[in-house]
Amino acid sequence: MLIDRSRLLPDSFGYIAQSTPQELGAGLSVAFKHEQATGPGVLREWVLLGVPGAVQPAPSSVVDPLHLGYFEFAGRMIALALMHKIHVGVFFDRTLFLRLTGRPITLDDIADTDPSLHKSCKQILEMDPSLVDSNVLGLTFVREVEVLGSRTVRELNPGGKDIVVTSQNRDTYISLLIQDRFINSTRRQLSYFIRRFSSFFDRGELGAKFFESLDAADFDQMLGGGSNDTIDVKEWREPVLTTVDTKKRIAKSNGSGRYAVENMTVEQQRRLLFFWTSVKYLPSDGFSGLGCSKLLILRASSSRDHLPTSQTCFYHLNLPDYTSSSMMQSRLRMIVQEHVSSGFGVS
Repeated sequence: MLIDRSRLLPDSFGYIAQSTPQELGAGLSVAFKHEQATGPGVLREWVLLGVPGAVQPAPSSVVDPLHLGYFEFAGRMIALALMHKIHVGVFFDRTLFLRLTGRPITLDDIADTDPSLHKSCKQILEMDPSLVDSNVLGLTFVREVEVLGSRTVRELNPGGKDIVVTSQNRDTYISLLIQDRFINSTRRQLSYFIRRFSSFFDRGELGAKFFESLDAADFDQMLGGGSNDTIDVKEWREPVLTTVDTKKRIAKSNGSGRYAVENMTVEQQRRLLFFWTSVKYLPSDGFSGLGCSKLLILRASSSRDHLPTSQTCFYHLNLPDYTSSSMMQSRLRMIVQEHVSSGFGVS
């Protein structure tokens, strides 16, 4: 696949839509337009950038004529990320995960997804029965839905607009409300997602069985990776191997590279790690889970006026012969800028 970075989503969508699961599973070669590199590092970056960040379906997406195709695309990209063990920093909303597993969604499950609805439902359930039966709430078995500024009323069951919520039926009302909000409104979209996700398995039904065998925390670790809050810089140093010349240069700079990394924000550290390895989100077991024994720092033949370069397929970071601590720190700060820390061009 040859991908134009400025058209990453539509280009990727086109290739994925035209390919069979067998073709995608047999081996995937990715290159970015006007860039030289191919290999595992480029594949990791493409998957990381291509997995849609917004995996939570929205009913308003129906305004896009290709919206169902994009749910299929999302299903395939998630499957590719799992197949290649690429952590993309995406964590599924609990209600979405439960939908994918076919498990029921309870009131407690929606607390983080829709705090306002959760609070309202709790108040209804905890309200004095006599107040509920007095119809002080004025509720019937309907739900107001707003799509693109237009409000409609949808019955939760046949004749729902004429059924008053009472202390006897309020549990049923809450259950139907949750089902309509989190299941019925996205049923069609999720069927497309699951169908394409499942197509990577020998038989389609195995896709559902895959989700049924997991809990949400397991799936988050498989897809999203470990903690997004911090990177253990001390652990980062342990697998790093430097050449003799590079060791001398780092010693001459008083360990400036290490101090520069320690003083970076977590996002800057992620960009440096990504620049070095095409890995932005570590597995749950940290650097030991990368599947390599060493991250290499090598001496670059380029002038000290050049920025560091990398060979992400081999986890190599190439440092020019910087002559001072301030020069090394300055160069490292430059490559963790967002527009610099991606791309495979000429060094």
